[in-house]
Amino acid sequence: MRIRQFRFKLSTVIILLVCLVVLISLMITDLLISHSVSKNIQAHTEEKARIVARTVSKSHIVIDALENRTYSNSIQDYTNDIQTATDMLFVVVMDMKGMRRTHPTPEEIGKPFVGGDEKQALKGKEYVSISKGTLGESVRAFTPIYNKNNEQIGVVAVGISLKSVETALGRSHRSILIVTFFGLIVGVIGAILLARYIKRTLLGLEPFAIAKITEERSTMLQSVHEGIIAVDHQSTITLVNKSALQIFQKAGLDTNPVGMNIHDYMPSTGLDRVLQTGEPELDEEQNINGVSILVNRVPLLVNGQVVGAISTFRDKTEINQLAEQLTGVRAYTEALRAQSHEFMNRLHVIRGMIELKSYSELTDFIRTLVNYRNQEFGNITEQFKDPALGGFIMGKLSYAREQNVDLTIETGTAIPEPANQTTTHELITILGNVIDNAIEAMTDSEEKTLEVSFAYDDEWLEIEVMDSGPGIPDDTQKRIFEKGYSTKGDNRGYGLHLVEKSVHLLGGELQMDSKWMLGTNVYIKIPYKSKEVEL
Repeated sequence: MRIRQFRFKLSTVIILLVCLVVLISLMITDLLISHSVSKNIQAHTEEKARIVARTVSKSHIVIDALENRTYSNSIQDYTNDIQTATDMLFVVVMDMKGMRRTHPTPEEIGKPFVGGDEKQALKGKEYVSISKGTLGESVRAFTPIYNKNNEQIGVVAVGISLKSVETALGRSHRSILIVTFFGLIVGVIGAILLARYIKRTLLGLEPFAIAKITEERSTMLQSVHEGIIAVDHQSTITLVNKSALQIFQKAGLDTNPVGMNIHDYMPSTGLDRVLQTGEPELDEEQNINGVSILVNRVPLLVNGQVVGAISTFRDKTEINQLAEQLTGVRAYTEALRAQSHEFMNRLHVIRGMIELKSYSELTDFIRTLVNYRNQEFGNITEQFKDPALGGFIMGKLSYAREQNVDLTIETGTAIPEPANQTTTHELITILGNVIDNAIEAMTDSEEKTLEVSFAYDDEWLEIEVMDSGPGIPDDTQKRIFEKGYSTKGDNRGYGLHLVEKSVHLLGGELQMDSKWMLGTNVYIKIPYKSKEVEL
């Protein structure tokens, strides 16, 4: 049987916890204060009774009456006045035999003192006790009375009713309870405000929702193939996923960078700029100890404030491999499409000749077509030893014919297969963008000729692309390689930027000579080690 899990809201938990803490604290405080106040009231009561008893014991009226044994109304009136003035239950003067000589009730005068706690006082001791007499239970202070010769002649007993003491304690306790009640109310209000503040800080999420999001985020971050690293506003690394650690390990960096400063760990980082500017940096290339990565950096904003930054990156080698595969597929697809278009056009020609019964012309057309295709294919495969590059050139030839462009490929010598496949990838990127730009530029030209010449010598490959297009204006040439700049609309302007980037990556040179209405020449020179030399 599955036990249902009850999930309390954060506000409920905080309110209950704060109320419990406040209640326990106030209860303990109440007990301590009540105990302290009780002791203070009792001590005060005893001290008050003792002071009154001492005052009466020093009275000449009392001493003379006891010493001369003349108990007139003056001693009774005196003790009654003291009793009234000090709010005592009784003030009793007794002789050495324990007989009362004054009492609040006149009928009790001359009778023995009741309570049994006066015996030590008759022996000269001063003390306080609690006992029950004719007027009820009381706190009693006993003080001996001495004459001028320092002889004990009697005792003064002063009593304070225990009910008055309990009443004072009750009033004090009620005051403490009132303060406790208001303290509890303040605690509840504070708990509610605290709960609202914490919930607002947590974007309105409950603890179980936060735990779920944390687990989902952790699983997601560790499962993605891209490397992810996050820093706080002080540039301290707070998060690194497994893919990032693998790339860092490949670059020879520490595998546990969490808690380190990003500058100490990776000096080439650009996250500090993102923290300062608050602007994202996308598709930037970064080198970490020889490992090239492609990086995206974005700021982490909370309420409009930059509180950190996150960088996602991937090993450029893997991206290049994927790009090579995609480039090959694209080139193959374009070649098939162009050749399919050519084939359909030629089928239409053959069908027309058959319908016209021009069989001799049909034979010549087919013979010429076969010889031309064999010659073209043979020349390409003979001059370009790299199958990927050769297939790419074949595709561009078909695409140029489809666009009614006369594309000529010239090679002074055979172009060997490169030792590094990265060279092939970058070369396809360069040629693809330059040739496509040239064909697109000649869309409205009457003469559409495009010549691409290759020359390989001493491990250097020179390429020159010449078109008969309208050329490029001088003001446009200044920005032609700028990323995202284009005169052809939005989401354009990346081709020539990639060309320049690929040429620089290979350590080559790039020159462009364009005259308005006279065409454009693009000259490229790159280092090109052949596979045979490498071996």
